[in-house]
Amino acid sequence: MIPQAVYVLCALTSFACAWLLLQGYRRSRSGLLLWSSAAFVAFAANNALLFVDLVMVPDTDLSLLRAALSVLAVLILVVGLVWEGE
Repeated sequence: MIPQAVYVLCALTSFACAWLLLQGYRRSRSGLLLWSSAAFVAFAANNALLFVDLVMVPDTDLSLLRAALSVLAVLILVVGLVWEGE
């Protein structure tokens, strides 16, 4: 029961961070906020997929897809940092 609640809360927190970053982008039009919000959307999808993987369909291994989403999220952040740093 507790692990499932933690998975859901992590996903909701990531979605909330993405939403707040997007709101900040709408106000300031800072590109780094846009990149960060896109990364947090990918992190939130990763957390939601973790819940699906471990709770809803425990017989199916979705760890490769989860790892790909994590790499994508970090790649988005790195590209955003490099792009905005120039």
